[in-house]
Amino acid sequence: MNSRKVIRIAWEGLNRNKLRSLLTMLGVIIGVAAVIIMVAVSAGTEATIAEQIQGLGTNLVFIQESFTRMTPGQRQTGNGLTFEDADAIKENIPGISGVVVEQNASETVKYGGQSIDDVSVLGTTIDFPEVRDMTIAEGRYFTQTELDRKSKVAVLGATLAEELFGSNTAIGQVITVGSVKLTVIGVMEEKGSTGGVDYNSNVFTPITVVFAKFNRDPFARMMGNRVRMIYVAVENEEDIEDTIYQIELLLAKRHEVTLDTLDFTVTTQDDIIETQESTTAAFRNLLGWVAGVSLLVGGIGIMNIMLVSVTERTREIGIRQSIGATPSDIRRQFLTEALLLSLVGGLIGVISGIAGAKIFGAVGDMRTVVSISSVIIAFSSAAAVGIFFGYFPANKAAQLDPIEALRHE
Repeated sequence: MNSRKVIRIAWEGLNRNKLRSLLTMLGVIIGVAAVIIMVAVSAGTEATIAEQIQGLGTNLVFIQESFTRMTPGQRQTGNGLTFEDADAIKENIPGISGVVVEQNASETVKYGGQSIDDVSVLGTTIDFPEVRDMTIAEGRYFTQTELDRKSKVAVLGATLAEELFGSNTAIGQVITVGSVKLTVIGVMEEKGSTGGVDYNSNVFTPITVVFAKFNRDPFARMMGNRVRMIYVAVENEEDIEDTIYQIELLLAKRHEVTLDTLDFTVTTQDDIIETQESTTAAFRNLLGWVAGVSLLVGGIGIMNIMLVSVTERTREIGIRQSIGATPSDIRRQFLTEALLLSLVGGLIGVISGIAGAKIFGAVGDMRTVVSISSVIIAFSSAAAVGIFFGYFPANKAAQLDPIEALRHE
């Protein structure tokens, strides 16, 4: 028999039991859809993380204090990262477009009759807008002179400015942050959340003001101008590795440590993205295997139904053999039926998976990104399941003895 005739006969066989065929395909449909949706969730998470890290700025190097557990008899080396380290990097390392340090505090902000609790007060440096790719919508950012003199000035995030002043201008107004009065000199342009931080609701002020006025923690005061992280923007991407080496040399000398015993770590955006990608890739693989179990169950269902079909149609098989059908023809017929079940189920699963991923991303809090590779892998797996689990019933049908098959009731 030619292939077209085999497919037609197989399709007619499935159509005789539409409900049973649909229920048999259900396992494959669920498996394929689950693979696509789960991989889409994982890919969406990965894309969101990468965008957030890239949203911090361009060509960034992150310098973070590292904590080393000391063994008995060892001397603690280094003094940790300080605000002065950032100044030294800016003054001594070439090819740098900006250096930023940050210090956070949480305060109540008041203006007139308005009072907003738990507002993040971000103390930072003059390069912050450039390094973090933020724009001043109104007014200006503070200057180096204001930073050095600990001037009580503030720049507001777009949302906070609207909450406090509505449609009126915020420039020149005096707000009370905690117990400190700050003069508003600028308002940031609206920007989405970056790295889980909503900068639209922040108060930006010189870091020297935060050190002097908002460090109420006695331990923080004792530590002086210690900072957790320094952000360095490199002018040219190809110079990042050389810049990192120079930073390590400079800070090692300042902290009186060697390159082998650094009390800080230096990473780039690419390093962080690679780490996150490896984590989400492992998570995605786990989800894929879990979803693949549904495909396996669907394949077992196909084999079970095909074995039942062979038993029910034993007399039909005997008649086909008596009029000239070879064992190969019988095998092809039943294998084609199993393959059609898996392919049709796989196609419905692909449509359901893509639609489900889109709906999940639209109504849920997690972003989804449908991967073409996941669609191809899921559909191919469905076809492989049909062939693998359909072969045994098809082979059993082909090996039936024609005489015994004709006698079967």
